[in-house]
Amino acid sequence: MVLGPADVGHRVVVRRAVGGSADRPLFTDLLGELTALTPAELTIATRRGTVVVPRSEVHRAKRVPARRRATTREIVALEQVAAAGWPAPETERLGAWLLRAASGWTARGNSALAAGDPGLPLPAAIDAVVAWYAARGLAAAVTTPLPAAARVAAALDARGWRAAPATLVQTAPIAVLLPRAPLPATRKLAGEQRAEVRLEPVPSAGWLAVVGERKGGLPAAARHILTSVPQVRFAHGYDDSGELCGIARGVVTDGWLGVSLMEVAPAARRRGVARQLLRALAGWAGSAGADRAYLQVEEGNEPAVALYAGMGFTTHHPYVTYRTPSG
Repeated sequence: MVLGPADVGHRVVVRRAVGGSADRPLFTDLLGELTALTPAELTIATRRGTVVVPRSEVHRAKRVPARRRATTREIVALEQVAAAGWPAPETERLGAWLLRAASGWTARGNSALAAGDPGLPLPAAIDAVVAWYAARGLAAAVTTPLPAAARVAAALDARGWRAAPATLVQTAPIAVLLPRAPLPATRKLAGEQRAEVRLEPVPSAGWLAVVGERKGGLPAAARHILTSVPQVRFAHGYDDSGELCGIARGVVTDGWLGVSLMEVAPAARRRGVARQLLRALAGWAGSAGADRAYLQVEEGNEPAVALYAGMGFTTHHPYVTYRTPSG
């Protein structure tokens, strides 16, 4: 079977010729994510790292079923890691649930993370969430990682709560994200854009301006979320005129790199800027002890989903954030 562009981002098995005699060729099998495909070669992210296979060595290749579905324990653990990487200034525990408030800045910072047992019957737990947010002048919201919080989602549906579009939590090994040669903290981007990627421990005014415009302002709670993680870097991409053309934020918590707020200026899109920002953050995170990366992307954002699939990200689980009905 021949692999094509539609197979990029999927799990594949490739039988590769590795030598042998004239009457008995030798082969080896590679299993992993197909992260890139060109007329000359296939790039496969395996558990042991990235392997580039010349097409001339491919004997057979086919797509195989996706990895097993993440367990409830794995979903809850990754959600807790992600919450630590996006820390709301006010939090409180309701059993294993995490209630978060950040002056209304972002859904993640102002929703109850329903991951685990709330320590109350489900109807009472939902009522407690509503009361907690009402006391802070906020509409209640509950984030439901799926399928781990399927019961919670069903209960909210039954109450008539509004569900936002699904968000995908995607993961990849750090080794898959790195280029074949190590990236320094500052380097030239490939292609026509010819920009610099700089990783800074604090965001520049220009970086904050981009985020503020995208998110509708930057209250004090936003500064807390952005900067209070001990291991954090703010990626800045500059074009050859010195203008900021791309940004991203990376944090390392519990051995994971969390990537967020990826944004590329319209004039610089489709020129490799996002890939270089992500790779620079991966290089830093690897040196900071991370071996895996995660990010969140809306399921309907097809260009972003395709970009991340091409870099080796696969979906770990989705989540849906519910908000109480208005009125």
